[in-house]
Amino acid sequence: MRKKLRSPLPKRHGLDAARLKLPDEGPWETVRDHLVERLPRVPPGRIDAMFGETRFFGADGPLPADAPFVPGSFIWFHRDLPDEARVPFDIDIVHRDDDLLVVHKPHFLSTIPRGKHVLETALVRLRNSLGLPELIPAHRLDRVTAGLILFVINPALRGAYQTMFRDRLVHKEYEAIAPFDPAIALPRTIRSRIVKERGVIAATEVSGPPNAETYVELLAERGGLGRYRLQPRTGRTHQLRLHMSALGLPILGDGFYPVLTETPLDDFSRPLQLLAKALEFTDPITGRRRRFESSAELLAWTSYDEWAGGTAQHRPALK
Repeated sequence: MRKKLRSPLPKRHGLDAARLKLPDEGPWETVRDHLVERLPRVPPGRIDAMFGETRFFGADGPLPADAPFVPGSFIWFHRDLPDEARVPFDIDIVHRDDDLLVVHKPHFLSTIPRGKHVLETALVRLRNSLGLPELIPAHRLDRVTAGLILFVINPALRGAYQTMFRDRLVHKEYEAIAPFDPAIALPRTIRSRIVKERGVIAATEVSGPPNAETYVELLAERGGLGRYRLQPRTGRTHQLRLHMSALGLPILGDGFYPVLTETPLDDFSRPLQLLAKALEFTDPITGRRRRFESSAELLAWTSYDEWAGGTAQHRPALK
C-alpha cells in the first residue's frame, strides 16, 4: 500500500495547505512556469511574491523560484485569503460530547470555506475557538440560513454520520416566516423537479418527474405573516425557498426567489427568515434515537419592525 504523503506545512487558521500534483509530463522547465499556467486567477507577479515569501513547499522542504519541474511530484502551499467582512453574530453550542458537536449557526455565516468565505465560516471559527483541528461537518446549511449543524469531532466516525445525512436518514424540521394567505390550503406536500446548473446562482423548477418534496404546515399567523414548519423529505439546492415561493409565500428576506436581488456580502440588515430548527436520527454508532433542537426564534416573528429596519415598505401586504 502506498504511504500517504504528509503535508510539510502546518494548518493555518485551522485549514490544511493546498496540495497540487504536478503532471506526469509537460513543457515546463520550472515549478514556477507550471504554476503560472495552472493558476490563471493568480497574477504571475503574485506567484513570484509567494516564492519570495517561501510559500511553496515540496516533500523535502521549501521550493525556490527556479525549482525544476519534476513530473508527478507534489507541492503544497497556503492560498491567499480573500478580504472578508466580519459576520457580527456568534455560533452557539447546543450539544458536545467526545464524538459530536451540534451548534446553532447564525445567518450569513458559511458552513465551510468556499470562494469569498474562508475565515468567516463555521468550520474555521469552531476549529480555532475550540482547538479541534480535525472537526468536520456531517452536512451543510446555506450561508443565509440559520440553525443546527452537526459536526463530527472523532475522525474515525466521519463516514458513519456523513452517510446518515447522504442517505436521508435524518429527520429535519425548519421554521420560516412568510406572508399569510388564507386562500392557500395548508398543510400540504409540495413535489416538483428542481435543477441547479453549475455556475448559475439560482435553482429552478422544471417539468419532469419530481425529485424534491417538502411538507408545509402553518403554525401560527398574525399581522399578515405566517410562521411555518417545513419538513424536507429530499435535499435539493434551495428546495425550501423555491417551494415556498412557488406557493406564493416567499420567505422574508429571500434575495433569490421569486426575484434575484443583488445584496452586498457585508449587508447583514435583513436575514433570510429561515431556521433549521431540529435534527432527529437514530445514532449509527450507539443505535439510540437522538433529537436536537435550536431554541432560537426568527426575528421577523418576534420583532418585525426590528427585522425590517422600521421601514413600512418591507412589510408584506395584509390579506
